[in-house]
Amino acid sequence: MTRLVTIFGGSGFVGRYIARRAAAEGWRVRVACRRPEEAGFVRTYGVVGQVEPIFCNIRDDASVAQALNGADAVANCVGVLDESGKNTFEAVQDEGATRIARLAAADGVRDFVQISAIGAEADSDSAYARTKAAGEAGVLQHMPQAVILRPSIVFGAEDEFFNRFAGMTRFGPVLPVVGGDTKFQPVWVDDVARAAMAGLSGTAKPGIYELGGPDTHTFRELMQQMLHVIRKNRFVANVPFGIANLMASGFGAVRALTFGLIKGPITHDQVANLRQDNVVSGTHMGFDDLGIQPAAMEAVLPDYLWRFRPSGQYSTVKESAKKLRNQI
Repeated sequence: MTRLVTIFGGSGFVGRYIARRAAAEGWRVRVACRRPEEAGFVRTYGVVGQVEPIFCNIRDDASVAQALNGADAVANCVGVLDESGKNTFEAVQDEGATRIARLAAADGVRDFVQISAIGAEADSDSAYARTKAAGEAGVLQHMPQAVILRPSIVFGAEDEFFNRFAGMTRFGPVLPVVGGDTKFQPVWVDDVARAAMAGLSGTAKPGIYELGGPDTHTFRELMQQMLHVIRKNRFVANVPFGIANLMASGFGAVRALTFGLIKGPITHDQVANLRQDNVVSGTHMGFDDLGIQPAAMEAVLPDYLWRFRPSGQYSTVKESAKKLRNQI
């Protein structure tokens, strides 16, 4: 264990998978996060003392510099889907990413990986996408040899996509979605982690990589696949963008009146994001350039969505028993 990697946001969804892979490959891992007292689980990824969660506020130079001290490589996984208090899109995804890259360059860090997102464009209607693009530009300004990863929607055991919608099926026969015809190319979180490790180890060519899974589906089709996995029949109802924006306005008013205590399920920025397809463009490098064959959804989803089935872990047993009875 001679090399040290600092992973900003290393206790988050994508970050924890990078931390696990880094530890398995023999790195010393420093997990920089806002709540290290809640990130103790990352210690189990390696031997005693190999993986260490520490406090870091990416809005503060001194805090970031301390997290970078002695690091050989850096991965920045910090991002927000919804603004909260001082953690705005600009502060986290633009200024935060730029700060980490600037201080990493000053500290002599050679290998840098930035987790961005497909759709990161400076002229996007979405503030999320614009600040992702600004963060990429800031990183490349200070770390021109950086590896930028732009995944499509990321799925895995801890995701907030399939888990969220599978949970919504408990509340009624209708499953509402915004942008039912919008296309996605879901990518398994561990495949993103493998790509990140290629960047951290210096084996990946510097530049932008768009990461999409082997299959492209509309939002509606993804929900139908999820419903098939959890053995439930629900009507997938597409909410028109106009109505979605009205809903976002209402939820925004409630949020303002409650000083952020009550948050709605959709925001104007998320509606803007859902208007655009979330698939690889073909103009940047991808998994093929990294020698990675991404996993298909059908090979992964049953491993963690089984808990939403009517009989949970026993659903498969009951189905087998029913087939056996029918054959007798």
